[in-house]
Amino acid sequence: MKRYANEPAYVLHRYDWSESSLILELLTREHGRIAVVAKGAKKPSSNFRPVLLPLQPLHVAFGGDGEIRTLKSAEWQGGQVMPTGDALLSGYYLNELLLRLLARDDPHPPLFDVYGDAVRVLAGEHPQLLQPALRAFELLLLREIGLLPSLDLQTATLAPLEADQRYSLHAEGGLVEAGEEDARASLAGAQWDALQRALDDPAPFDATLRAAATLGELKPQLRAMLHYHCGVATLRTRQLMMDLQAL
Repeated sequence: MKRYANEPAYVLHRYDWSESSLILELLTREHGRIAVVAKGAKKPSSNFRPVLLPLQPLHVAFGGDGEIRTLKSAEWQGGQVMPTGDALLSGYYLNELLLRLLARDDPHPPLFDVYGDAVRVLAGEHPQLLQPALRAFELLLLREIGLLPSLDLQTATLAPLEADQRYSLHAEGGLVEAGEEDARASLAGAQWDALQRALDDPAPFDATLRAAATLGELKPQLRAMLHYHCGVATLRTRQLMMDLQAL
């Protein structure tokens, strides 16, 4: 039986497995998204009980060769508090994207680091950074899994963007000149160029967060693209946010 230890991880989701145990979906740095069973995790005396929380940095040990491995240990790495309110819902939104778009056992170490950066922003005391952090994560996730075209070229022709011309991002067509129907969901060529430079920065999350801070038109374009690739009209966490706002 293979066994791995001291693996950086986050809990993405948890399911009841029996009266005393849980199945967890974990995002790990070196092994990607994996499923593990935490035996006895629901018992009041379990060491797992206070540790296996979402949006908290962990180091885990696990073993097994099957689709669902066995969790041997989990240690909280500290350093941040649990997000609350809109930030908590936003964290669950990031988790849902990863569950829908990442295949199991497909590691993406850079994406793991970006997720950690995003979670730290959500746990911080700067609510004005919440939306830019989500846009930065969405862009970097799409790029990491090969679904984001180059943002400094027109996708169909590979022609350079004109600085003052407006362009829209589409799931199937990529980056195209914006028509009248795209007036509220488009960016100028200079803005797309700035986003591409941010994505290519040595610290891509921080750079993209800054570049996206004033680009409200980016949100509907990325939302449509993510819904297309997730195969849903509305993500569950997005629907929950809308329901809570309606109340």
